[in-house]
Amino acid sequence: MSAPWILGLTGGIGSGKSAVAQHFMDLGIHVADADQAARWVVEPGQPALAQIAAHFGPELLQADGQLDRAALRQQIFQDPAERQWLEALLHPLINQALVRDLAGAQSSYAILVSPLLIEAGQRRLTQRLLVVDAPEQLQLQRALLRDQVSEQQIRAILKTQASREERLRHADDVLTNDRDLHWLQAEVERLHLFYLTLRGGQP
Repeated sequence: MSAPWILGLTGGIGSGKSAVAQHFMDLGIHVADADQAARWVVEPGQPALAQIAAHFGPELLQADGQLDRAALRQQIFQDPAERQWLEALLHPLINQALVRDLAGAQSSYAILVSPLLIEAGQRRLTQRLLVVDAPEQLQLQRALLRDQVSEQQIRAILKTQASREERLRHADDVLTNDRDLHWLQAEVERLHLFYLTLRGGQP
């Protein structure tokens, strides 16, 4: 069997890309998740964690040696230069982990899901791009309900992500997620049938 082509899946915080990715997985499609890769590269024993502790200070480590993500998030959102330092360290490691994950895919196409697909240079790993889109107010409502963080923090995350216009400009396909889960899953199934007809991500 030839190597599967790669679909990029992205969307802003609270857009519903995780629900979309999960349904593609339910349909038997291999999904490589950049958020999971980002967690893995800072596990205890990984070189990146030692570099983060050396740079930001050991207080960013919890008693069990795990990274204190909330404390790190607070530091990098207060200081753009620190965020850039962290991204320069982590993005190449995350991309390497994603490439390894996708290399093991057995489905007819595979998906790379990432909130920073465009910003982190991961777009070049894909042949086609699906953007999950939602009105900003709806994104905010969903993220507030899910993450239990302040609106200020969610707006700060939105600022670090590509603008809605930028994402849509890069999109080959757009799934507007402003209805219920049943409708969303039906749209995923429609796209899945279409993607099965493609070769190399192209009609």
